[in-house]
Amino acid sequence: MTASGTPASTGPASVPHLDVDPFDMRFFADPYPAHQRLREAGPVVYLDKWNVYGVARYAEVHAVLNDPATFCSSRGVGLSDFKKETPWRPPSLILEADPPAHTRTRAVLSKVLSPTAMKQVRDRFAAAAEERVDALLDKRSFDAIADLAEAYPLSIFPDALGLKPEGREHLIPYASVVFNAFGPPNELRQQAIARSAPHQAYVAEQCQRDNLAPGGFGACIHARVDDGEITATEAPLLVRSLLSAGLDTTVNGIGAAVYCLARFPDQWQRLRDDPTLARNAFEEAVRFESPVQTFFRTTTREVELSGATIGEGEKVLMFLAAANRDPRRWDRPDSYDITRRTSGHVGFGSGIHMCVGQLVARLEGEVMLTALARRVAKIEITGEPKRRFNNTLRGLDSLPVTITPA
Repeated sequence: MTASGTPASTGPASVPHLDVDPFDMRFFADPYPAHQRLREAGPVVYLDKWNVYGVARYAEVHAVLNDPATFCSSRGVGLSDFKKETPWRPPSLILEADPPAHTRTRAVLSKVLSPTAMKQVRDRFAAAAEERVDALLDKRSFDAIADLAEAYPLSIFPDALGLKPEGREHLIPYASVVFNAFGPPNELRQQAIARSAPHQAYVAEQCQRDNLAPGGFGACIHARVDDGEITATEAPLLVRSLLSAGLDTTVNGIGAAVYCLARFPDQWQRLRDDPTLARNAFEEAVRFESPVQTFFRTTTREVELSGATIGEGEKVLMFLAAANRDPRRWDRPDSYDITRRTSGHVGFGSGIHMCVGQLVARLEGEVMLTALARRVAKIEITGEPKRRFNNTLRGLDSLPVTITPA
């Protein structure tokens, strides 16, 4: 039955049709009015532009994320359906896989990136954050994206992974290709894939066992081959998953946090008064800005979701960012509040496919914001922030700031 009590017809006819294009440049520039429209239209909508269902309210996004048997990932978490078309690269064993295959490979990555493993690198990551803040205090004025949000993770994560020093300039462009490829065959996706060959070649080579330094996360993954947990062909693909998952989430998360704290000086003061709020300030930035905006799933059977009947083999687009600001779930969703209870946000996903790099992102975000809070009195935006457009990610390309030492 529909909300009004009339019987719901099956298929796309039973849900509101919207002409929203979530992969349009105007949408990327300011997605919030469209997010509100999507949420208000109904729990499930149909996007005519790409012939897909959409969910933008928290309850439905959470439900889809937590029912992998009905809403599968193995047919692609982008618009492309792997059952009907060939993937642009070998599918991810983590992101684009379902149980039981996913369970086994995910267990390996969860061990390599365990809380214990994070404890072992914490001091090193914190020292690198202090060094980065020292260098920025010398400069006073800098680009918070290139010189902080990108420079900091690039200074430690590739080392922790065990990558060789040369060629690391491919890492961020590679992640950008991966996330653009989840979108439709628009200009962003086509250009990204057309330019991707050198980035792909670099990544494929670095993921081989011989190219990874002993003791790093990459070598730990390959060591699981010797234990019989994964095969020699799976190991490089798992290292590849770590490369994109461990970097882009962190870069965009730290960028979002600095952007929020610079815009909301009262929250920055709160953090300075109590630097133990750093972890939460990072989490709230991930909720508020949602670096990963959207992901798709594909239905494995006919399913009813909040009164709407969706047939088998349909693509369902989850608006993670809209769910993270759904007033049905959050009090004052459009305000950035570092004391908010952020648990439950879907900025890193939810359920079995929750972002595998989240512990790395959280650790780096926390130690960087702690270092800034202790040493910097003021962060001021001193130029026009520029967006970096991507089919899946929301982040800045440039954020000119000036900092005042504490």
